[in-house]
Amino acid sequence: MNYNTKIRYDVVGNRNKFFTFSIVLTIAGILSLLLFQLNLGVDFKAGSNMDVSVGKSITQAEVTEALTSAGHGNAAHTVGGTDNDRISIRFDDVLNQDQSNKVLDVLKSKFGNDISAEVNVVSPDIARELGIKTIWAILVASFGIMLYVMVRFEWRFALAANISILYDSFVVVAVFSIFRFEVDLPFIAAVLTTLGYSINDKIVIFDRIRENQRFASIKSHSQLAELVNASIWQTMARNLYTVLTVVIVTLCIFLLGSPSIKMFCLALLIGLFSGAYSTIFIASPLWYLLKRNHKPKPKVATNATP
Repeated sequence: MNYNTKIRYDVVGNRNKFFTFSIVLTIAGILSLLLFQLNLGVDFKAGSNMDVSVGKSITQAEVTEALTSAGHGNAAHTVGGTDNDRISIRFDDVLNQDQSNKVLDVLKSKFGNDISAEVNVVSPDIARELGIKTIWAILVASFGIMLYVMVRFEWRFALAANISILYDSFVVVAVFSIFRFEVDLPFIAAVLTTLGYSINDKIVIFDRIRENQRFASIKSHSQLAELVNASIWQTMARNLYTVLTVVIVTLCIFLLGSPSIKMFCLALLIGLFSGAYSTIFIASPLWYLLKRNHKPKPKVATNATP
């Protein structure tokens, strides 16, 4: 059948290459999580986070020296802001009021009294509750997406889509685990946003596959593979333009935005690239595998009324 498009690459025919790559990446992520786990921020483990504005340009070494004199030399800290005038400090312990004041007094003696600070404290119970709710949020979102696709299309589309979006979420988690990036609440928002963008791309291709099915007479596996490949290339430009538009905006925010939103943008960038990859190289070939083994039920002959 002529699909009025040029199939530039046989995605379905080369599916095993992409499946193998995805499985290897998944195994690497699982091993990283087992060996190193996630670098959890204060939002997911007990501790305190202090955001300080000093009103002038400072260096990382100066902050390290000040924290060491305050007895918190091991506290993780970063210097950021447009003029390197902001400090983000993470303490593994829950600081009481006296301890917080001691740190602020040392910073004032080092950088002057023109200092404003915000201290956030997370107790062990709240950290545990946030972790549990995060897992539930991802599971509920995935289940809701699967139900929607089942109603909108069929169970094969839903299964292929759900496996793919869960893979996208895991890729973001795996990359953060491997490179030891900090996981906080904005990271979870990025993962959930990834689910939304990822399913949007998959729906576009699935809708084109369903439309092409209406006008095609599929009698062999090769014809089904051609239909999937044609559907991919018919929607390729649309999917790439959509993803690139969001990537450009997210990349600008990552490069020019404040340090507090950089990890959100980084997680979203990883999810966007993974979503575009899985839409083409995982979801569509996976649907093909589920569909090619489907044998349509024979139609029941109806006797004509004499």
